[in-house]
Amino acid sequence: MTDRERLAEYVDIWWQSVNDFLDLLEQVPADQWDTPTDLPGWDVHAVAAHIAHLESVLAGSPEETVEVGEPEHVTGLMGLYTEQGVVARRGRIPDELINEIREAATARHTALLADPPTDGSAKPERIFGGVPWDWERLLRNRPLDVWMHEQDIRRAVDLPGGMDSAGARHTAAYLAESLGVVLAKRVGAPAGTSAVLEVGGQPPVAFAVSDAGRGVPLPTLPDDPTVCLRLEREAFVVLAGGRREPEAGSVEVSGDDELGRQILGALAVTP
Repeated sequence: MTDRERLAEYVDIWWQSVNDFLDLLEQVPADQWDTPTDLPGWDVHAVAAHIAHLESVLAGSPEETVEVGEPEHVTGLMGLYTEQGVVARRGRIPDELINEIREAATARHTALLADPPTDGSAKPERIFGGVPWDWERLLRNRPLDVWMHEQDIRRAVDLPGGMDSAGARHTAAYLAESLGVVLAKRVGAPAGTSAVLEVGGQPPVAFAVSDAGRGVPLPTLPDDPTVCLRLEREAFVVLAGGRREPEAGSVEVSGDDELGRQILGALAVTP
């Protein structure tokens, strides 16, 4: 697959994820927009405002700078940046946020179709917060961000769904790639240790710790891995997303049980 084809695929998944997100927002009752989500300090309104903020900046709107104070849930410069977008929209009604997301995403989608990026290593002209991302990372991350926040809202207002969408499959596969870093760096497993991750609805992946102490992907599944983790998709994304503990019975560990528990405890990889 060429860079152009792969980047176009990311754009398609992002566009589908945005439309799924908007469909969900239109189902949220007016009296539930202040329902807290799994994200500290953010209710449903704040999550929608966050998506509106980033999509608007990417579509060409000017950056906003507002005073956010010192909220306990804000950690780091990126957290401070995203909080500005939330605070700036605090007084907007739900329809205004929905329309902002729709208009910004539509403008950006139209521009990406008219002039599609062809080099994943090139830098976009427009990006949020000054992050040093190339086209590959930006376009691959946007479906993940939108879909993860769709699920934050679904859990908050008890509207389950979207677990087998294009965004869901993209996000779960993307997050599964972090197993090597978790195994080798966060857990510090010794060289030769292998781990298999089976997430419901997608092919399993396997990683091993090299002699250099790095987690490297294995081309085929080992016959006798050190540990095997089996998780339902929702259980995996709430763990890898650092959201909450998964439902009982949705995680299974075989092989080295202690190593498996260490991996699960270190699995949160999203900021």
